[in-house]
Amino acid sequence: MRKTWLLIVGLLFLIGIEIAKVYFIMPFPGSQKSNSIDIAYFLHKNIWWMRIIGVVIVIVPFRNLLANGKLWQKIILVAVVLLYGFIYYLFNFRFLADKMFYQPKQKTFVQASLDTTQKDKLVIGVVINHEAKAYPIEIIGYHHQVQDSLQQQPIIVTYCTVCRTGRVYSPMVNGKHEQFRLVGMDHFNAMFEDASTKSWWQQATGMAITGKMKGYQLTEIPSVQMRLGDWLNEYPNSTVLQPDSNFKKKYDSLKGYDEGTIKGSLEHRDTGSWKFKSWVVGISLNGKQKAYDWNELIKEGIINDSLSETPVLLTVEPGNKTFYVANRYIHGQKLEFIHAPTGNLLEDLQTHSTWKLNGEAIAGPLSGSHLERIQAYQEFWHSWKYFHPATTSYRKP
Repeated sequence: MRKTWLLIVGLLFLIGIEIAKVYFIMPFPGSQKSNSIDIAYFLHKNIWWMRIIGVVIVIVPFRNLLANGKLWQKIILVAVVLLYGFIYYLFNFRFLADKMFYQPKQKTFVQASLDTTQKDKLVIGVVINHEAKAYPIEIIGYHHQVQDSLQQQPIIVTYCTVCRTGRVYSPMVNGKHEQFRLVGMDHFNAMFEDASTKSWWQQATGMAITGKMKGYQLTEIPSVQMRLGDWLNEYPNSTVLQPDSNFKKKYDSLKGYDEGTIKGSLEHRDTGSWKFKSWVVGISLNGKQKAYDWNELIKEGIINDSLSETPVLLTVEPGNKTFYVANRYIHGQKLEFIHAPTGNLLEDLQTHSTWKLNGEAIAGPLSGSHLERIQAYQEFWHSWKYFHPATTSYRKP
């Protein structure tokens, strides 16, 4: 009887660790709402030792029951072993993040004049030393990361569709060009593992949250999210990442993501305000964070505000896809903006200069001036709130 219990406990232990190893780092029911990353990392690092322990527990009672047990007991035993094999296969070859989302096999960029990507598609745009590249979100959203370079500077362009977070980082860690793989999720945010130390890194913050590099943060590289057409208006010499033909069906599954109309519950937009899956624009300045309701920005078209003693301006282009965030302080004065009488333009009340929505003055005393861009992100409210717990929320005065 004692050996039978050992067999049951050992088999349950083996099945349990295979499930738990993946459960805590993938979006299963309830798995992303607990602070269990240390448990997940322990399981990940020690899974083979735990498997050996499980096998040691079951090996003697398994052989005994197989040799001396009744036929029905042997049938049940074989069925449980087959169940373990099936679970092992699922949780090691089907449900792991890097078995579901692969890196591009072919990474091709073309000049804007040759690109056939619809100009309404959202992209993450990056510029380094006058070299510009655009990465369509429906492409990097599947891959979660694309490792690339601009001006011989390595970058890693990342995107998490469940958080709607686009981030670009330098993959240099302690002077070494590090390689990363998608390992899972933490609080619905993509999580990467570096090849050298096997530490785990949050996509939304670039922070190592467990492992030898815990507390280290990747250097973020400025980027913008906007319509491809608006990006090319600013950077006509930009190249554009092309779809990898090996993943056409995967890209097709993200159709509607840009607009928030995709059907998946993890990626679909809640069109209300300040809901779990509502869109916000998030800004972080000098240690302070603020979120702006996307619906409010669309309604007003212009928001004049301040954060961390910096006067900020938020605008959105017609079509409600491209947004800009800029510093309203220029040439020694703080400007207040209103809609210009005609066209999709702005006017400042201090000099009555005329401005484009992107912060470029095109007429008046400040003609030729450009407002300084401020790094900002469009993402789901649940993501911004979790990764910026001290954030404030803009409310119209």
